[in-house]
Amino acid sequence: MASAAAASERSRVRRAPARADYERDTIDAILDEALVAHLGFTVDRQPYVIPTLHARVGDQVYVHGASSSRMVTMLGAGIAACLTVTLVDGLVLARSAFHHSMNYRSVVVLGHARYVEGPEEREVALEAFTERLIPGRWAEVRPPRRQELKGTRVLALSLTEASAKVRTGDPVDDEEDHALDVWAGVLPLTVVPGAPIPDARLRDGLEPSATVTGWTVERGRRRRAPGLP
Repeated sequence: MASAAAASERSRVRRAPARADYERDTIDAILDEALVAHLGFTVDRQPYVIPTLHARVGDQVYVHGASSSRMVTMLGAGIAACLTVTLVDGLVLARSAFHHSMNYRSVVVLGHARYVEGPEEREVALEAFTERLIPGRWAEVRPPRRQELKGTRVLALSLTEASAKVRTGDPVDDEEDHALDVWAGVLPLTVVPGAPIPDARLRDGLEPSATVTGWTVERGRRRRAPGLP
């Protein structure tokens, strides 16, 4: 059942509205767990969808890219943007082909991105990109050099117009299909980290830190990007 209310008419979930969730806690948790976002925009009537790393800090979702990239240039100019993330939690196997589905959690964010210019917010965003991958990693590595920063632009997208959509539970078969001799249920899917693989040029005697070996999906679900409230 839909919770709260959509922030705007265009952010209201229309298809399967009972799966909509407009609560910020739900939206934030999905954004924080997802490792990849897709950023959509239109240039000269041509649509583009670009996969990208994202990081949420408070009421903003940050993305970044090369200063010369079309995505960064056009979004910085103020064109409309749509950022989406999806987490697949399981394959829903029904008794009929038609009712097969997935259990998932997704978020759609609509709005206009802005360039992050202030040094304080820019530093918070850059740290958040690293910390959302491996919490604690920022303190272990070399910070960005001036030249690296010069070639990178950071964009912020407000969560003012955001909605979540969630499917959970069993398949929804037609009543008469329950008598079929076909197994039905859910095949859960999770992201499981494997053993760390050392870089080919890693110096002898260097072992992965506890921030690397201790990373788990559950820790990822609980993490929050540092910085702005």
